[in-house]
Amino acid sequence: MFLLDARAARVTWTVLVFAAGLGLLYLLRKPLLLFVFSLFFAYLIFPIVRMVERGIPRQGGRPLAIGVVYLLLLLALIGVGLGVGSRLTEEVTLLTEKAPQMSQQIASGQIITDVLQKRGWESGRVRQVEGALRAHAGQIIGYVQGALAAILRWLAGAWVIVLVPVFAFFILKDAEPAAAGIDGLIEEPRHRELWRDIAEDVHLLLAKYVRALILLSLITFVAWSAVFFLAGVPYPVGLAAIGGALEFLPIVGPLTAGVIVVSVALLSGYAHPWLLVAFVLVWRGIQDYVSSPLVMGRGIELHPAVVIFGVIAGGEIGGPAGMFLSVPVLAALRIVWRRVRDARSAAARNPAARPREGS
Repeated sequence: MFLLDARAARVTWTVLVFAAGLGLLYLLRKPLLLFVFSLFFAYLIFPIVRMVERGIPRQGGRPLAIGVVYLLLLLALIGVGLGVGSRLTEEVTLLTEKAPQMSQQIASGQIITDVLQKRGWESGRVRQVEGALRAHAGQIIGYVQGALAAILRWLAGAWVIVLVPVFAFFILKDAEPAAAGIDGLIEEPRHRELWRDIAEDVHLLLAKYVRALILLSLITFVAWSAVFFLAGVPYPVGLAAIGGALEFLPIVGPLTAGVIVVSVALLSGYAHPWLLVAFVLVWRGIQDYVSSPLVMGRGIELHPAVVIFGVIAGGEIGGPAGMFLSVPVLAALRIVWRRVRDARSAAARNPAARPREGS
């Protein structure tokens, strides 16, 4: 009769439980994503809540401070909407109306012909490029339409975003008691210390990452709006809004934003598309090597190859939301691994600190 020894049985049971846990997480990915976005929103406004909490009567406490911050955010959104909302809506509407015409220009090769002829290319070379474009136009347009359809499907199910402030309210209100409760459940002092170190590091990581993303997005929106206005780029506010929004998706987002901006400008007959390409590339360098280090400090400390893999894997698992969450999840896993490794190393160097057998 085939029997497993105790060690093999424990390993098998651990693997099965781990696999079942991953499967459960995948099945519950939508409510978990809602919770994660609520957590990020809570981290974003937590400093403001703490500041307001110090200036209100003690009787009101944290719930009153959260309510005041929500009211201020609502007033700020209304102000921004009154300031740029009408212009942004108008530009998005015009872009939507011109989309079929742009698709037709791509499919016919007309736009490429016009651009290359303006640049002084020979008619023979222009016809070769035009023929190649026509041969693959269906694939290009099909891919773009599929990507847009996927985004629209995701947006159609994104109505639950209204629940984010609701969950964030309870996270902000009860985060400290919940953390204290978890801390009290851990009896072993060494494990309790490890939990505290991991929680503190992840707390600092998420706080820095969320606020940095918001700030980088706003910087991109303001800078692109100003440059596009001065350079006469069509749809300046709409394109700047796209660039700012896509800053939230690591690597893929900025690349997509650059392609969209240059393509729309090219299809709209903008006279200097190559200067726009140069600006997008220079801006990417400024964001990656100047703005991001200044805003994030030491940053997430992940190798670029790991970030790229995480973004691709996150996109396969959770779409745009998975791409957005891939970097903080990888950084958090790195923190857990590093803290556990350090704790084991410390225990190995100090055997007296280990719990005694039978105690």
